[in-house]
Amino acid sequence: MAKKQLLLATFDDAHLREGLSYSLELAKTLGKDLQVLLVKPKSLSQGFEDLMAAVTFAEEADPETAKEMMSSGDRKVERGDVRLSAFFDDCREAGVAVEAYEADGKIAAAINGFIRKAPMVDMVLLGPTVAATVKSSAREFKKLVSTVSRPVVTMVRNPDPA
Repeated sequence: MAKKQLLLATFDDAHLREGLSYSLELAKTLGKDLQVLLVKPKSLSQGFEDLMAAVTFAEEADPETAKEMMSSGDRKVERGDVRLSAFFDDCREAGVAVEAYEADGKIAAAINGFIRKAPMVDMVLLGPTVAATVKSSAREFKKLVSTVSRPVVTMVRNPDPA
Protein backbone atom coordinates (compact mmCIF):
# COMPACT_ATOMS: atom_id res chain seq x y z
CA MET A 1 0.00 0.00 0.00
CA ALA A 2 1.37 3.42 -0.96
CA LYS A 3 2.04 6.05 1.66
CA LYS A 4 -0.48 8.79 2.30
CA GLN A 5 0.66 12.23 1.18
CA LEU A 6 0.44 15.82 2.30
CA LEU A 7 -0.15 18.48 -0.35
CA LEU A 8 1.45 21.88 0.19
CA ALA A 9 -0.23 24.46 -2.02
CA THR A 10 1.85 27.62 -2.27
CA PHE A 11 2.31 30.47 -4.68
CA ASP A 12 5.29 30.47 -7.02
CA ASP A 13 6.53 33.86 -5.86
CA ALA A 14 9.16 35.57 -3.71
CA HIS A 15 7.73 33.92 -0.57
CA LEU A 16 8.08 30.39 -1.91
CA ARG A 17 10.33 29.15 0.93
CA GLU A 18 7.69 30.04 3.52
CA GLY A 19 5.89 26.92 4.55
CA LEU A 20 8.34 24.46 2.99
CA SER A 21 10.18 23.73 6.25
CA TYR A 22 6.94 23.36 8.21
CA SER A 23 5.47 21.00 5.62
CA LEU A 24 8.65 18.90 5.68
CA GLU A 25 8.56 18.64 9.48
CA LEU A 26 4.87 17.74 9.45
CA ALA A 27 5.38 15.08 6.77
CA LYS A 28 8.30 13.64 8.74
CA THR A 29 6.30 13.60 12.00
CA LEU A 30 3.24 11.98 10.41
CA GLY A 31 5.30 9.54 8.32
CA LYS A 32 3.85 10.79 5.04
CA ASP A 33 5.22 11.71 1.64
CA LEU A 34 4.96 15.28 0.38
CA GLN A 35 3.54 16.83 -2.78
CA VAL A 36 4.16 20.52 -3.50
CA LEU A 37 1.86 22.46 -5.81
CA LEU A 38 3.25 25.80 -7.00
CA VAL A 39 0.30 27.88 -8.14
CA LYS A 40 0.78 30.80 -10.50
CA PRO A 41 -2.32 33.00 -10.29
CA LYS A 42 -3.57 33.93 -13.73
CA SER A 43 -5.21 37.25 -14.36
CA LEU A 44 -8.18 37.62 -16.70
CA SER A 45 -6.01 39.39 -19.28
CA GLN A 46 -3.40 36.61 -19.20
CA GLY A 47 -6.13 34.02 -19.75
CA PHE A 48 -7.47 36.00 -22.70
CA GLU A 49 -3.97 36.39 -24.19
CA ASP A 50 -3.37 32.64 -23.87
CA LEU A 51 -6.69 31.92 -25.55
CA MET A 52 -5.92 34.26 -28.46
CA ALA A 53 -2.45 32.74 -28.91
CA ALA A 54 -3.97 29.24 -28.98
CA VAL A 55 -6.52 30.37 -31.58
CA THR A 56 -3.68 31.73 -33.72
CA PHE A 57 -1.85 28.38 -33.60
CA ALA A 58 -5.07 26.50 -34.40
CA GLU A 59 -5.70 28.75 -37.42
CA GLU A 60 -2.15 28.11 -38.64
CA ALA A 61 -2.83 24.35 -38.75
CA ASP A 62 -0.89 23.61 -35.58
CA PRO A 63 -3.62 22.11 -33.38
CA GLU A 64 -1.19 20.21 -31.13
CA THR A 65 0.46 23.43 -29.96
CA ALA A 66 -2.98 24.99 -29.45
CA LYS A 67 -4.10 22.02 -27.31
CA GLU A 68 -0.91 22.18 -25.27
CA MET A 69 -1.39 25.91 -24.63
CA MET A 70 -4.98 25.42 -23.51
CA SER A 71 -4.37 22.41 -21.28
CA SER A 72 -4.61 23.36 -17.62
CA GLY A 73 -2.77 20.30 -16.40
CA ASP A 74 -0.08 20.31 -13.78
CA ARG A 75 3.53 20.33 -14.90
CA LYS A 76 6.14 18.40 -12.94
CA VAL A 77 9.01 20.43 -11.47
CA GLU A 78 12.33 18.70 -12.09
CA ARG A 79 14.81 18.05 -9.27
CA GLY A 80 17.38 20.40 -10.82
CA ASP A 81 14.99 23.38 -10.62
CA VAL A 82 16.83 26.13 -8.70
CA ARG A 83 13.68 27.23 -6.84
CA LEU A 84 13.38 23.92 -5.01
CA SER A 85 16.73 22.13 -5.28
CA ALA A 86 17.71 22.82 -1.63
CA PHE A 87 14.26 21.70 -0.47
CA PHE A 88 14.53 18.47 -2.48
CA ASP A 89 17.89 17.85 -0.76
CA ASP A 90 16.39 18.53 2.69
CA CYS A 91 13.57 16.07 2.00
CA ARG A 92 15.97 13.39 0.80
CA GLU A 93 18.08 13.79 3.96
CA ALA A 94 14.93 13.56 6.12
CA GLY A 95 13.74 10.44 4.32
CA VAL A 96 10.59 12.11 2.96
CA ALA A 97 9.68 11.42 -0.66
CA VAL A 98 8.71 14.63 -2.44
CA GLU A 99 7.41 15.66 -5.84
CA ALA A 100 6.58 19.17 -7.02
CA TYR A 101 4.22 20.44 -9.69
CA GLU A 102 3.22 23.78 -11.19
CA ALA A 103 -0.31 24.86 -12.02
CA ASP A 104 -1.86 28.06 -13.36
CA GLY A 105 -5.09 29.67 -12.26
CA LYS A 106 -7.23 29.94 -9.16
CA ILE A 107 -6.04 28.19 -6.02
CA ALA A 108 -9.23 26.18 -5.36
CA ALA A 109 -9.39 24.89 -8.94
CA ALA A 110 -5.67 24.03 -8.93
CA ILE A 111 -5.96 22.07 -5.67
CA ASN A 112 -9.10 20.23 -6.75
CA GLY A 113 -7.59 19.34 -10.11
CA PHE A 114 -4.47 18.02 -8.43
CA ILE A 115 -6.36 15.96 -5.84
CA ARG A 116 -8.42 14.28 -8.56
CA LYS A 117 -5.17 12.96 -10.04
CA ALA A 118 -3.50 12.21 -6.67
CA PRO A 119 -5.94 10.23 -4.50
CA MET A 120 -3.25 9.43 -1.92
CA VAL A 121 -3.29 13.07 -0.75
CA ASP A 122 -5.18 13.11 2.53
CA MET A 123 -4.43 16.62 3.81
CA VAL A 124 -3.94 20.01 2.16
CA LEU A 125 -1.57 22.59 3.65
CA LEU A 126 -1.93 26.17 2.47
CA GLY A 127 1.34 28.10 2.49
CA PRO A 128 1.26 31.41 4.38
CA THR A 129 0.78 33.63 1.32
CA VAL A 130 -1.95 31.36 -0.07
CA ALA A 131 -3.70 31.28 3.32
CA ALA A 132 -3.56 35.08 3.61
CA THR A 133 -4.92 35.51 0.09
CA VAL A 134 -7.73 32.99 0.55
CA LYS A 135 -8.70 34.35 3.97
CA SER A 136 -8.88 37.90 2.59
CA SER A 137 -11.58 36.82 0.14
CA ALA A 138 -14.60 35.28 1.88
CA ARG A 139 -15.87 33.98 -1.46
CA GLU A 140 -12.58 32.25 -2.34
CA PHE A 141 -12.27 30.80 1.19
CA LYS A 142 -15.83 29.43 1.12
CA LYS A 143 -15.26 27.92 -2.33
CA LEU A 144 -12.01 26.29 -1.20
CA VAL A 145 -13.44 24.80 1.99
CA SER A 146 -16.64 23.60 0.32
CA THR A 147 -14.99 22.02 -2.72
CA VAL A 148 -11.76 20.49 -1.42
CA SER A 149 -12.59 17.02 -0.16
CA ARG A 150 -9.65 16.84 2.27
CA PRO A 151 -8.87 18.61 5.55
CA VAL A 152 -7.37 22.04 4.87
CA VAL A 153 -4.68 23.38 7.20
CA THR A 154 -3.66 27.03 6.92
CA MET A 155 -0.33 28.52 7.93
CA VAL A 156 0.25 32.07 9.08
CA ARG A 157 3.34 34.22 8.92
CA ASN A 158 5.15 35.00 12.11
CA PRO A 159 5.07 38.75 12.60
CA ASP A 160 8.43 40.44 12.16
CA PRO A 161 9.93 41.40 15.51
CA ALA A 162 9.84 45.15 16.02
